[in-house]
Amino acid sequence: MRNLWLLVLPLLAGSLVASACGEGSRVTAPREVVFSTGRFGAQTIYVLNADSRRIDLSAVLPWDSFPAWSPDGSRIAFYSNRGGNLDVYVVNADGSRRTNLTAASAADALPVWSPEGSHIAFYSNRDGNGEIYVMNADGSSVTRLTDNPAADFPYAWSPDGTRIAFGSLRDGNLEIYAMRADGSGVTRLTDNPGDDLAPAWSPDGTRIAFESQRNGSVDVYVMDADGSDPVNLSVRPLRDGSPLWSPGGNRLAFVSNRDGNAEIYVMDVTYSHLTRVTATPRDDAWPAWSPDGTRLAFVSTRDFNVEIYVANADGSGQTRLTDDPALNRGPAWSPDASRIAFESFREGTSEVYVVNADGSGLTPLTNGSGE
Repeated sequence: MRNLWLLVLPLLAGSLVASACGEGSRVTAPREVVFSTGRFGAQTIYVLNADSRRIDLSAVLPWDSFPAWSPDGSRIAFYSNRGGNLDVYVVNADGSRRTNLTAASAADALPVWSPEGSHIAFYSNRDGNGEIYVMNADGSSVTRLTDNPAADFPYAWSPDGTRIAFGSLRDGNLEIYAMRADGSGVTRLTDNPGDDLAPAWSPDGTRIAFESQRNGSVDVYVMDADGSDPVNLSVRPLRDGSPLWSPGGNRLAFVSNRDGNAEIYVMDVTYSHLTRVTATPRDDAWPAWSPDGTRLAFVSTRDFNVEIYVANADGSGQTRLTDDPALNRGPAWSPDASRIAFESFREGTSEVYVVNADGSGLTPLTNGSGE
């Protein structure tokens, strides 16, 4: 069986560690985010609490979506250990002018663009534990937004750019919080013994979809942006997770194993209509809406490799975009819906690529070890 990288990023202290391992390997240290193998032959992400209880974050943290387009489509942010530790980089959409924005001895990762593209929020352990920082898009004016002994990590800016939703272990389990863009006004949005994660703002900023384990299963919920009125949109006691709003705000794509393996579904937010987008004997996951809401990019193992596909939102027109035995993952649409950025191991190390939405014009944007 092909060996994959095991990457450990301690959220309280320490540096990035990399070692080769086989499927099923994991690290049992307190309060870490762990990349291990076992999901589609790829890496699974966990948070381990102080009692070593594993919280599965697979396909819900932005860690699996390495490339992140700037809102104007001119640049792509990503993180890389090419310099010996994790740093946040940007590169022009044509692959030119790759720039290390953080260049610190700490682990810096999880870049999230502000809606207008002027700032990037990111995770860093530069002050001894995992916190959220923000910087200008050119890497200047780095500001620490959170200050807590527990791990904090960013998920998403609100559509108007005034708030940031983030995950934290500060109250003993994984909960969803929000704060103003300057770090003030921290508000706990969820409060349950079960873990709540993967918040996604509705396009109008009034609601947040998220994944919750509060009922003993994994369900998709929607709540008001202030944390009130949470509604369970799942109807089966299985795993429904990774909710993503359509650009119009009237539908949610999510991943479910309700039919025996991981598949992609689309439902409206009143649950009056459910569409199964994929239906294959093998796993489909990591959906990403096109900016016009008509298509979904996703990752599939249906052809026994981990490949990038696109399909219409109703499940028709499924097209394979990549064809390589190496791992391909993390599809991200350009703002004009003409291209898809993704990560691939086809050259032996992880690199960022861009491909046209019809599968033509494959272009490598990075070419260095440790991407």
